[in-house]
Amino acid sequence: MTQTQPPQETSALQENSPPQPRTSPESAVPDSPGPSMGRLVGVDLARALAVFGMYVVHIGPPLSATDGVASWIRYLADGHSSVLFATLAGFSLMLLAGRREPKTGLAGRQAKARIAIRAVVLLALGTAMAMEYGGVIILGFYGVYFLLALPLVRLSARTLAITAAAFALVTPQLAFALNSLLTDSIRQSVNAYDPLYRLSEVGVLDLLLTGFYPALTWLSFVIAGMALGRLDLSSGTVQRRLAVFGAALTVTAYGMSLLLAGPGALRSLAEDGPSSGGSGSMPPDSGSFPDMPASSLLTAGPHSGTTFDIIGSIGVAILVIVGATVAMDRLPRLRRLATPVIAVGTMSLTAYVGHFLAQSMLSLPTGTSTQQSWVPLLLFVLGAILFAALWSRFFRRGPLEYLLNAATKPAKHIR
Repeated sequence: MTQTQPPQETSALQENSPPQPRTSPESAVPDSPGPSMGRLVGVDLARALAVFGMYVVHIGPPLSATDGVASWIRYLADGHSSVLFATLAGFSLMLLAGRREPKTGLAGRQAKARIAIRAVVLLALGTAMAMEYGGVIILGFYGVYFLLALPLVRLSARTLAITAAAFALVTPQLAFALNSLLTDSIRQSVNAYDPLYRLSEVGVLDLLLTGFYPALTWLSFVIAGMALGRLDLSSGTVQRRLAVFGAALTVTAYGMSLLLAGPGALRSLAEDGPSSGGSGSMPPDSGSFPDMPASSLLTAGPHSGTTFDIIGSIGVAILVIVGATVAMDRLPRLRRLATPVIAVGTMSLTAYVGHFLAQSMLSLPTGTSTQQSWVPLLLFVLGAILFAALWSRFFRRGPLEYLLNAATKPAKHIR
């Protein structure tokens, strides 16, 4: 992290502070080489949109019960919201490891220790929530992503982008091959000795390969976010290039998938209606490719885990992040109006965990909703905005963000 970096440049899964209501001098000059407050507020806005996308998947009507604009909202939220979260998680790693220049020496070792501690905490929290609510909770997978990404935190933006591209091109095919070799007897043998599986039925095998957010393929999103974190998103030139690049990835990936696989290429898993996954996803033992033909590698539907899905979803994530950044940089009036929404992004961990707690307290089913009304979703969104806006007036971090930050304090003793 550069010495000129403002304290707000941290993540909700790290130690984000509430957005400032005034536009900084840097954000008024899009091409300024200095750090831009508008850029960071834009990232917080993108993170809030990811939170609300998860709400849509977990609380809103299933895709089969929607039409028109509502069906597009549901379709875009399915898969893309969690991908946006994963991409922003990679961005957040760079906030700890050093934004434009990686930390080295003692500072670098302490930063890696903080990341490792956060990873363990997220893995534990995700496991505990899976035990309580059943199914798949994405937080445990995030913990694994953070640990696996540790060796990459000192790489340049170019190297990270190349690495993300290589992962996107290779890992879906590798995952397909490994899943085809993974018999039920092998899976049961591995799970029998896995303490995580005995606790929550989401074990190491699920976290790495067969789960709904397997690290093998989802690291592409995290590494892409790390590459974004190394760029100066306050630069108008960078913003324009990323917008073109994100659009090109999206159009190319989904267009080629439609061309090769036909009209069903973009079919969403949400069209099948609700499932038993606690995160609004699939059951814990359902991987991306089990019992699927090789032709499924040509599809690009949400959570399909194919090369086309990964590349297209990264393109969508880039467009959302850049769009939110530009909007917050160039439209100060909109930025002021969006302050309560931005506050949700500064405490996204609290907002994500909180909606599970709220569903439990209200005796609502956790997981993909079976009801047909959008009213519960709207109430949850408004509730999150109201809570975040009020909390940020008195506290620098969200409740869980405070606890997560406190858990990493021992890292300062690393020498």
